[in-house]
Amino acid sequence: MELPFAESWKIKMIEPIRKSTREERETWINEAKNNVFQLKSEQVYIDLITDSGTGAMSDRQWSAMMLGDESYAGASSYYNMKDMITRITGFDYVLPTHQGRAAENVLFSCLIKEGDVCPGNSHFDTTKGHIESRGAIALDCTIDEAKNTQLEIPFKGNVDIKKLEAALKEYGDRIPFIIVTITNNTCGGQPVSMANLRETRILANKYGKRIIFDSARFAENAYFIKTREKGFEKRTIKEICLEIFSYADAMTMSAKKDAIVNMGGFIATNLKEWYDAAKVKGIAYEGFTTYGGMNGRDMNALAIGLDENTEFDNLESRIKQVEYLGKKLDEYGIPYQRPAGGHAIFVDATKVLTHVPREQFPAQTLTVELYLEAGIRGCEIGYILADRDPITRENRFDGLDLLRLAIPRRVYTDNHMNVVAAALKNIYNRRESITKGLKIVWEADLLRHFTVELKKVE
Repeated sequence: MELPFAESWKIKMIEPIRKSTREERETWINEAKNNVFQLKSEQVYIDLITDSGTGAMSDRQWSAMMLGDESYAGASSYYNMKDMITRITGFDYVLPTHQGRAAENVLFSCLIKEGDVCPGNSHFDTTKGHIESRGAIALDCTIDEAKNTQLEIPFKGNVDIKKLEAALKEYGDRIPFIIVTITNNTCGGQPVSMANLRETRILANKYGKRIIFDSARFAENAYFIKTREKGFEKRTIKEICLEIFSYADAMTMSAKKDAIVNMGGFIATNLKEWYDAAKVKGIAYEGFTTYGGMNGRDMNALAIGLDENTEFDNLESRIKQVEYLGKKLDEYGIPYQRPAGGHAIFVDATKVLTHVPREQFPAQTLTVELYLEAGIRGCEIGYILADRDPITRENRFDGLDLLRLAIPRRVYTDNHMNVVAAALKNIYNRRESITKGLKIVWEADLLRHFTVELKKVE
């Protein structure tokens, strides 16, 4: 008999979580203006709002924290982190930041000016925010297949090469760089193939353009390349990572994802001119070049986390749990972005709440319903997160409207996933009765999903 799959780790420490009553949750979500970001953590039973900074660190990471060097300049912890980043990515210049959006802020401050166009595959919220706040345009060049949630193809996060070339021809000198997000979060945690990265590099070279990888989940992307792309079956994750980054000129990273730390990020590149420009901004915005807003202990933990999470067994344990939740939803007939993503299941809210008009935000409505049902906190990746068009100020309804269930690494068991699936099934069973959604009472001009206030449509 073949032995069943089991995780590649064991549990050493636990944290109690509390179930609440429906009555309590109704009060709390009303006080939060129907925005789950405004809930207190103790009001949440199973927290799937993000996998960023919410993972469980290993004993090796915790022990490394005790040896953190907190020197202002030249800390050994920085060099531990830098050496690991260089080993995995091949980039020699490393600038730490306190998290991924800070890395974008520093680097984009050097590269983007008003009127620029930054093509890529579904820029995530902060990436798009940093581009649009500078008066530039984030141009989506993702393959069209990504918009069909029920279509199963192995690399749904790919850049559409024809769209990208059309953009390069049309905008020319207005394009400061191409940005590729691995994995493609907005489209459901979908990976980008090595072949697509290679084609993108060839096209960039043809037009004399640089490429930046938004690399928050690069290790998960490498796992999918190993398991789905012909010719990589026998390559190690670390070997695959080196090839991935050989097609980029620079990377930004939120280390809170695939390095499994609570805080941290960095810029890495082999372009000395980019590094020299970025370190000036980094000192102004984040801190000196060898700490950049991070403690020495966190840099030590980041180095260990990168090492651990670029091993196949660790990634397999993580991604199989995401797949497990997907299979439970399959049993119940609940539609989500297929195939299951690397870090999350993205429920297709427009296919669940078919009677809620798009102007009433189906995915946000489903997010609130799931919280009310079982105290589970997901996150809307859809019409609210898309923000308004910076020119017309109209809502953008051209993308997907998804409820993201982002699973923290090494935190929850499959029993928790069973609860999530059962709660969604209960909502799905009564979906015909949900005919009204939410309307915006107040919103910020940029990145509105974090602070938006909503009320139920009467």
